[in-house]
Amino acid sequence: MPSDGPREPVHLVMVGATHRSCAPSIRELLATEPRELPAVQARLRAAGLKESVWISTCDRVELVAAHPDPAAVKVAATALLAERAGLAPSALAESLHCLVDEDAVRHVFAVASALDSQVLGEPQVLGQIKAAYRDTVEGGLSGPSVEALMQAAFAAAKRVRTETAIAAGPVSIAAAAVQTARDLHGDLARCGLLLVGLGDMGMLIAEALRDAGLARVTVAARNAGRAEAAAHRLGGHWLSPEAVPDALPQADVVVTATGLGRWTVTAECVATALRRRRSQPMLVVDAAVPGDVEPTVAALADAFVYEVADLERIATEGQAGRAEAARAAWMIVGEAARAFVRSRAERAAVPAVAALRRRFEDERLRLLAEAPGLDAAEATRLLVNRLLHGPSEALRRLAAEGPAGGGEELQAERLLARLFPSEEKSEET
Repeated sequence: MPSDGPREPVHLVMVGATHRSCAPSIRELLATEPRELPAVQARLRAAGLKESVWISTCDRVELVAAHPDPAAVKVAATALLAERAGLAPSALAESLHCLVDEDAVRHVFAVASALDSQVLGEPQVLGQIKAAYRDTVEGGLSGPSVEALMQAAFAAAKRVRTETAIAAGPVSIAAAAVQTARDLHGDLARCGLLLVGLGDMGMLIAEALRDAGLARVTVAARNAGRAEAAAHRLGGHWLSPEAVPDALPQADVVVTATGLGRWTVTAECVATALRRRRSQPMLVVDAAVPGDVEPTVAALADAFVYEVADLERIATEGQAGRAEAARAAWMIVGEAARAFVRSRAERAAVPAVAALRRRFEDERLRLLAEAPGLDAAEATRLLVNRLLHGPSEALRRLAAEGPAGGGEELQAERLLARLFPSEEKSEET
C-alpha cells in the first residue's frame, strides 16, 4: 500500500565549471568527447544520479541533476569531475559552483539562452544544450523532473531569441564579414569566394563564410601544399597567385591575407573583373597587415572594400547592441524561472492534498459506519472533533516543548492561519 506520509522532495541541482569560475587549462581536462559520454553516464547511474544531464562545451562542463539530496549531488559530481581532471576533489572545489532549485533553474535557462556564454547571444549554444539533452534521453538518464526543466529552458531560450535582439548584430570580425556579405549579396548559397593568402584572420573569415552557406571557394597561395590543404579544409579548389586576375570575375567575395607588403589585388585587376561581371557588386575584405588591396579599389563603382578596422567597428556595435538586449533577456529568464519553480511547487503539493482528502473521507465513512443513525448536527460535530484531534495534539506538544521546538509552534500557527483564514480575513481578501 502506498504511504500517505509526505514524500521526500526532489531538488534541481547544477554543479560544474564555466569560463567564469574555472581556468581554461582545467576546463580542457574536464571536457568530454562524445566517445567518453557512455562511461560518464555509467558513473552517474552508479552514483545514484539517475536523472541528470551532462553538458560539455568550450565554455563549460556542468551536471544538471534531479535528486532528493543536493549535498550528495555535489559530492558525486565533484568526485567525477576531479577524476576526469586528475585532481583531488579538494583541489578542484574552488573551480566549481553548485546551484540549487531556483538558482539552478535560472542558470539553466540563462545557459540555454546564451546569456552565460563568452560570446553573448552565441547562436550555437541552444543547439549544444539540446544535443546534451538528446544524449541524456538516449543514455536513459531522463526523467520527469529533468524533462520538465529542459523543455522549460528551451521555451525560455526561444522567447529570448524572438522577443529580444540578443542574437542581432555580429560580435566578431568573422561574423561581421558574414553579415556584410549577406547585406551585399543576400543568399550566400549563390556566391563564390576567392581567398588570396593564408593568414589566420583570412582563414577565420573564409571558414565563417563557408559555414554561412557560401557555395564556392577558391584558394590562391604561393605554397602549393598549404594552398591545397586549405582548399580541402574549406571544401574548394586552389590555384597559383598568378591566376588571381582570371579568378576575380567569378568572385562575389574576395578575402586577402598575404601581408606581403605590396598590392596583391590591384585597382586595374578589380576594374577589369567588374566589367566582366557586368556591374555585379564585389565585396573585398582586406584582412592583411600590411594591407593587400590597393587603396584606389575602394573608389571603383560596385567594389566594396572593408579592412579589419571596419569589421572591428561593426563587431563592437553588435556587442553593444547585444549588451542592451541582454537586460531584457535576463528579465525574461528571471520571470520564466520563477514561473517554473512556482508551477513545480504547486504540482508537488498535489499528492499531499489528495492524501488529506482521502484521510478526511475515510474518517467520514468510518463515522457513518459506526453510528449510522446520527442526525446531521451530531454527525458533523463528531466528525469535526475527530479531524481536529491529531492537529490539536500536535500543537499542544509543540507548545509544551517551548523554545526547544525551534519556533515550530509559531510556524504551525502561521500555516494554519493561511490554510484556514478567519471569516473576517476571508472577506478582506
